[in-house]
Amino acid sequence: MQNMINAVKGTARGVAEYLTPVLTESKFKETGVITPEEFVVAGDHIVHHCPTWQWATGEDIKIRPYLPPDKQFLITRNVPCYKRVKQMDTHQQEQEKVIEEEDDDGGWVDTHHFAPDSNVVNTAELVAEMTLDSKTSQTKAALDEDDDDDDEDDGEAEDMEAFEQGGMLEEEDDATLKPEAVVSESDGAAGGGDSGIIQTRTYDLNITYDKYYQTPRLWLFGYDENRKPLTVDELYDDFSQDHAKKTVTMEAHPHLPGPPLASVHPCKHADVMKKIIQTVAEGGGELGVHMYLMIFLKFVQAVIPTIEYDYTRHFTM
Repeated sequence: MQNMINAVKGTARGVAEYLTPVLTESKFKETGVITPEEFVVAGDHIVHHCPTWQWATGEDIKIRPYLPPDKQFLITRNVPCYKRVKQMDTHQQEQEKVIEEEDDDGGWVDTHHFAPDSNVVNTAELVAEMTLDSKTSQTKAALDEDDDDDDEDDGEAEDMEAFEQGGMLEEEDDATLKPEAVVSESDGAAGGGDSGIIQTRTYDLNITYDKYYQTPRLWLFGYDENRKPLTVDELYDDFSQDHAKKTVTMEAHPHLPGPPLASVHPCKHADVMKKIIQTVAEGGGELGVHMYLMIFLKFVQAVIPTIEYDYTRHFTM
């Protein structure tokens, strides 16, 4: 029933988007929306800093005239997803917080809000702690660690000829993974046995510009460990269950042919971005529009917490 409702809404939004004029005046700071030109600026920024993302064109008949022909949307491929959402210890009710309560779809949920030890950090806190200083304490710590490593490397090099003559290369290491063990574990995993091995899925992610909502929009296409496309039910295993079939819906891709893809609905993107802009301003900083997609990828992590696409966690403004 929910899928039918989403399909009807999707058709209506398609008509509304066609009738919506292209935004030409920047309203980023006031409302959190962006123009197509600002989307391209933000896209160029993330492609430069994260080479895993690239611009793509899509089908010629689906090219949007308000975007450059060679910069219709962004894509990154083969993003790993090591486990299902239900296998995460942090996906517990006591560690969730509804960000947007006044929402018919149930609102945005930060699935790691009360998990301070989690690798996925709270978006608002992350952005609030951004600094204009080009040298963060973390960077200094990393440099100090590198210096320590260099000191350790100053010792006398191992005589490999003497090492080989002593028979050390022929000794069997108990920690070495035996070939037969690899075959056994692979067979158990493929056959769905009790090996305990979690098969890695991969995803292709797209970011398009939504003309109606005037924000970026995330699309996902998943594969299992054998590179077979995931079913809809399998896809929902990797999405926060508070967002599945609500914030995440199956819809036709605006630039690519084929079956519907999973998409993070953009209706709340502008509101979330506006609050983040205000948070940064209250901390004495200023968030440039070129950073939009960097921040966007962080707050949609609450929807797809197990898909390891975000390599931008530590950066400066």
